[in-house]
Amino acid sequence: MKLNMKSMGKPFKIILALGVILGLNACDFLKKEGQLADVQKEVDKKSNLEYIKKDGNLLVTLNNKPVLNYRFGFMEAPKGKDSLFRRSGFIHPLWSPNGDTLSRVQPPDHIHHYGVWGPWTKTKIEGRSVDFWNLGEGQGTVQFKELKNIESNPNSLSFVARQEHLDFGATPENRVAIIEDLQLKVWDLENDARYMIDYNSKFSSPLKNGLLFEAYRYGGGIGFRAAESWTNKNSTVLTSEGKDRLTADGTNARWCIVSVESAEKSKSGILFLSHPENREHPEPMRVWPIDANGNRGDMFFEFSPIRDKDWVIESNKEYQLQYRMVVFQGELTKEEAEEYWIKFSKSK
Repeated sequence: MKLNMKSMGKPFKIILALGVILGLNACDFLKKEGQLADVQKEVDKKSNLEYIKKDGNLLVTLNNKPVLNYRFGFMEAPKGKDSLFRRSGFIHPLWSPNGDTLSRVQPPDHIHHYGVWGPWTKTKIEGRSVDFWNLGEGQGTVQFKELKNIESNPNSLSFVARQEHLDFGATPENRVAIIEDLQLKVWDLENDARYMIDYNSKFSSPLKNGLLFEAYRYGGGIGFRAAESWTNKNSTVLTSEGKDRLTADGTNARWCIVSVESAEKSKSGILFLSHPENREHPEPMRVWPIDANGNRGDMFFEFSPIRDKDWVIESNKEYQLQYRMVVFQGELTKEEAEEYWIKFSKSK
């Protein structure tokens, strides 16, 4: 879905973005415009980056255009599907600089996919298998707990979301298997065609004996399910090691560009960067094959630090994974990608 912001005033732009998130139709806008306009009182005025917290969403705007929404309220399961598929704590929508929706949630082929997110998959706890990714298994889930430390600076806006990985097979006192503080920081690059997001996950396990992330082709790290419009006909992949959509899966990289060309011949995408201090850096990747989902070739990308090796998580020890996304419109060259990674590699 594309949002045309050129002729709109600031209040209506933000109202429209909220409408997309909340699923309002055109008639609903006429009824809800006044109600939604009231949220302007909650907007932080310190920079070009602003936020609105409303109805389970934290919407970030840049120069009055929506760029990122963090969903802290529950998104219910699709009609007719098991309630196990309801979830909170994920990014969606993620927008391109010109207003295209880049992410997708609850697609019929993988209802458990939630935009930009990173739950762990094959986990061993006291000898039991627990899957926090495949919600339909009924073994576990991830839920938002609380928002902390919303901060605005001249060129950035950040917040920390506490998320809990819940083990459905445990006794109540041991149900929280992983505590995660996810810091999201949006950067104004003073470039109408680009903005940047830091995705910093700090996590620990309160369990007495810790747990084990078993090696598997996906899980943890940072995952991205692209919008329905992304197929093998119009999407591309390029990694720091020169791999493409056909060859990237299962290889390691410092960075990866995923991009799409729309029907209007407008190109947009995301440069994913892995920090050199991350486990298994350069990190293994999961990239769906071009014949995925009945030969449509839908796009799924992930940096997966457990793809090749088990990871033992000790009790009450903090671990960290750091990623950066450069969201762009138009072209982003491999030379520019390398420059972005060098700068990111020097950050702490």
